[in-house]
Amino acid sequence: MHAVIMAGGRGTRFWPRSREKKPKHLLDIVSDRTIIQETVDRIKPLVKPNNILIVTGRKHARELIRQLPEVPLKNIIIEPVGRNTAACIGLAALHIQKKAKDDVMIVLPSDHGIGDPGQYRKVIAAAARAAEKENALVTIGIEPTSPHTGFGYMEGGASAGKVSGKALLRVKSFREKPDLKQAEIFLKSGNFFWNSGMFIWKASTILNEIKHFLPDLYSGLTTINASLGKSSEAKTVSAIYKSLASVSIDYGVMEKAKDVFVIPARFGWSDVGSWDALWEISAKDKNGNAATGGSQAIFEDTGNALVYSPKKLVALIGIKDVIVVETKDALLLCKKGRSQDVKKIVDALEAGHLNHLL
Repeated sequence: MHAVIMAGGRGTRFWPRSREKKPKHLLDIVSDRTIIQETVDRIKPLVKPNNILIVTGRKHARELIRQLPEVPLKNIIIEPVGRNTAACIGLAALHIQKKAKDDVMIVLPSDHGIGDPGQYRKVIAAAARAAEKENALVTIGIEPTSPHTGFGYMEGGASAGKVSGKALLRVKSFREKPDLKQAEIFLKSGNFFWNSGMFIWKASTILNEIKHFLPDLYSGLTTINASLGKSSEAKTVSAIYKSLASVSIDYGVMEKAKDVFVIPARFGWSDVGSWDALWEISAKDKNGNAATGGSQAIFEDTGNALVYSPKKLVALIGIKDVIVVETKDALLLCKKGRSQDVKKIVDALEAGHLNHLL
């Protein structure tokens, strides 16, 4: 069994902490370990470090190598340019086939938080057994706890029995991020799940699906495969990647494939996708205030606030629903519930050519 951790992206929604050179997954946002270190730590009881692959961009490779000394250098797979998750997963599948023929691969985002790692591993192990037994595409569906509008959803269909005590359902449909009214309908129905972005399948299974639904990508992967382990590998990967379309595995394969299964799960999952999401999973006082990352804060007549300021004391008086983030060169003040709009600040910095703040 192999694990593939997708470590791309810019993490713009965690500005000013996340920057182009050090995005969210390379930061210690949830604990004193970085998010990608936590991701590797969680999967190591199931998958040996020698079988953990990290797919990343060139600008982040050196920091990943520093943070993950247990992962062999040869397992750091560098994408010359970002081309979304379908290309990333296809490239990793080629490396796994070359090394271990038709092994099961567990595909994981690098930047999620998990409250119950033990239960998480039980679900992943069950999904791996299902993927091998059914020769199918398996994903993890998070049982929703609120009518969340920031996640994609999947609709569970007919039962396919149980695997290691976990229910296995056929996926009836995938749905884009809904508005609040639709999200409330999904929640009440009881058979819709948040799309976790975790996938489990055999390397050959996903490559065959890519061949069927994304033939241009498969053609490029075939050319790359012929160069793996040769002196021409880096040059070939660079040339082919630039020509590939940017397609997500969800849109390119999962929404179209027939044999797709989901295991419903609840293990304290968070995509840690924004400062608001961090507030949700952080320890809080009786008034809903959280000081993260070793921050010092005094909350007077204040409620539902999040503070990140490890160097300076922050005192809040008579304020509710606010996010305060202080770094050495920037200060963010944001109304709670609006942190998804932090990306607009990053866009403004780019438009103003303030590259030293990106």
